[in-house]
Amino acid sequence: MLIEQLDDNLLNEELMAMFLEPLMASPEDKPLLSTEHVSVDGTLLHAWASHSSLERMDGIDDDPPPPSGGNGFGSAPARGKKRAKGDFRGLMLSNPTHRSSSDGEARLFRKSNGTGAYLSDLGHCLMENCHGLVVASEVTPADGYGERAAAVRRARSLRGAHRKTLAADKGYDTRDFVADVRFAGTTPHVAQNTQARRRSAIDGRTARHQGYAQSINARKRITQVFGWIKQAAGLRPLKARGRSRVGAVFRLLVVAYNLIRLTNLLSPREAMA
Repeated sequence: MLIEQLDDNLLNEELMAMFLEPLMASPEDKPLLSTEHVSVDGTLLHAWASHSSLERMDGIDDDPPPPSGGNGFGSAPARGKKRAKGDFRGLMLSNPTHRSSSDGEARLFRKSNGTGAYLSDLGHCLMENCHGLVVASEVTPADGYGERAAAVRRARSLRGAHRKTLAADKGYDTRDFVADVRFAGTTPHVAQNTQARRRSAIDGRTARHQGYAQSINARKRITQVFGWIKQAAGLRPLKARGRSRVGAVFRLLVVAYNLIRLTNLLSPREAMA
């Protein structure tokens, strides 16, 4: 796939965003979409930049690593000696102090405790639950808040005064998120996170309904979207730099996923006609 070779004027995030809405609004596709039940999730997009591209933002050279076999406290570094590029022994890397020279908008981020931090962006999708089609997508900075903030924006964008539900995994089970979704006029069908005696923000009145269980089950389809984008479509490794370009690639591949899914959904209907 030669996405990285496309002209910047074509691989533009705003331009790619224009493709999805008219596609989903077409007379053939619109009847397939649920306007009542949707799911949201985010995925980590590893940037096309390595740790060796990280440089201090203040322009000061990092101290050299401790002598081999030492603990870093026994002797002073040699005067004038510099740390070799890509040598991070004993060095604390963080977003406030370092930036990638390859992709200055990528941020160090770890998906969960016990995993390594990678230069990344976050990709988000809003999926309707009836046939698993993506109805909105975006890319945000990997800052630890982007997933829930993007989900709230999507909840606010849902049109109509009819009853709506928004499903999400247990990572979204926070009081603020649940309250924001409800304030947007949507019922949060978030998987309950009760680990370590934690109290879920989703009460029993919501969780006992059959519709809640159906939403939780339907939500799992959204992982198929991310799996296809990363594996079949070749987004791993990501071959784009800068959030706008990354966002354009992500949105383009979301449209491609929908087109393949729509072909499979509509073909049986055409055969029966």
